[in-house]
Amino acid sequence: MKTIIEPFRIKAVEPIAMTSAEQRRELIARAHYNLFGLHSDDVIIDLLTDSGTSAMSAAQWGALMRGDESYAGSPSFYRFEAAVKELMPFRHVIPTHQGRAAEAILFSVLGGSGKIIPSNTHFDTTRGNIEVTGAEALDLVIAEGRDPRSLHPFKGNMDVERLEQLLVERGEHVPVVMLTVTNNAGGGQPVSLDNVRRTAEVARRHGKKLFIDGCRFAENAYFIKLREPGQAARSVPDIVREMFGYADGMTMSAKKDAFANIGGWLALNDDELAAAARRRLILTEGFPTYGGLAGRDLEAIAQGLSEIVDENYLRYRAASNEYIGERLVALGVPIVLPVGGHAVFVDAREFLPHIPPLEYPGQSLAVALYECGGIRACEIGTVMFGRQPDGSERPAAMDLVRLAMPRRVYTQSHADYIVEVFAEIAATRESLSGYRIASQPDVLRHFTAEFEPLRRRAAAGV
Repeated sequence: MKTIIEPFRIKAVEPIAMTSAEQRRELIARAHYNLFGLHSDDVIIDLLTDSGTSAMSAAQWGALMRGDESYAGSPSFYRFEAAVKELMPFRHVIPTHQGRAAEAILFSVLGGSGKIIPSNTHFDTTRGNIEVTGAEALDLVIAEGRDPRSLHPFKGNMDVERLEQLLVERGEHVPVVMLTVTNNAGGGQPVSLDNVRRTAEVARRHGKKLFIDGCRFAENAYFIKLREPGQAARSVPDIVREMFGYADGMTMSAKKDAFANIGGWLALNDDELAAAARRRLILTEGFPTYGGLAGRDLEAIAQGLSEIVDENYLRYRAASNEYIGERLVALGVPIVLPVGGHAVFVDAREFLPHIPPLEYPGQSLAVALYECGGIRACEIGTVMFGRQPDGSERPAAMDLVRLAMPRRVYTQSHADYIVEVFAEIAATRESLSGYRIASQPDVLRHFTAEFEPLRRRAAAGV
């Protein structure tokens, strides 16, 4: 059949509060025009993130009841460890309460002033955890990854030649090479298996370890199966094992491709690095067999890892985002192509050309989506990445708005509603204004910054 249906039935539901446009204008103003400041029960469709927002399966809810809450040596940890090692063949698996905790532990050991940590594109928390140690987070994605219109099948690829040049010229300052799969900040774009292998070869030739930020590893593996020559006949778990087999370690937020509402891990092969990481873990997270998680959370992750590699689910997941992307393109809404695995990324800079990057067109579009239709999305552009470590500001490579789809949560009617809201906004896009930042923290400002519109606005679509 041509229609790709949801490969699950709905067993429990929760209500959505329906608000009016007038109410939403008041609510977003009260939140100082920061979508993170809204109460979630004032949101109709929440696309702020796919992190921790998945609907768990009946099997996961059942696994919660098996959770053992022993402080040390819980059987839940060993089931969790076995599930991770089934897909990611690392010697040491260290649980953490979420992915950024794994990053903080890793970079507290490997970071520091004068260090450079390259990646295809670091996401916000990764960049923040690197920079807070005094190190530089350097993005080396291929040129096509910075072009929203490019149809390159693996726009998340590392620019291996630039990585080689960096390691030749400044290798003594590079403690580790990172690779994010899929490349979230670049539009949810995948990394090819060949690129993972070549990146690992360059890193090892220069005596450097390769760590993979594997938050959306299953989606990346599915794109490899679909798009990379010679991979179509392989199973997703087999591709996953090879992908991580090239790496020396990984960080992971289980809130993405493990269907969990909380959790993560740091996995690695180096015994001394693992010992140092565990020492840090005990100080900040907890004992190494729970790492800041309840036993029931470890059980949910273990079960989720067996479900995420199901190809029927992955086919539906990719098709859901592609469905929205195709209809936005038909409306003339510019998006990052090809459509990514976990989200549709709208090119706000092109959609709102009258708003310059330093007036935050992504933030303007995100606010309009909420005012018009109660949709909460996330700016990924100059608000998130424009501020430099020295306090100066420059435009990000792209100004995007991410429509991140929670896993197993919304249906096709929700997708159609999203498209209708964009149609309303597109009709009055010239009325949207830019913003200024009225207050901001020193690090990760997008979470708590307060905004002010630069001129009186005519609310889009209302």
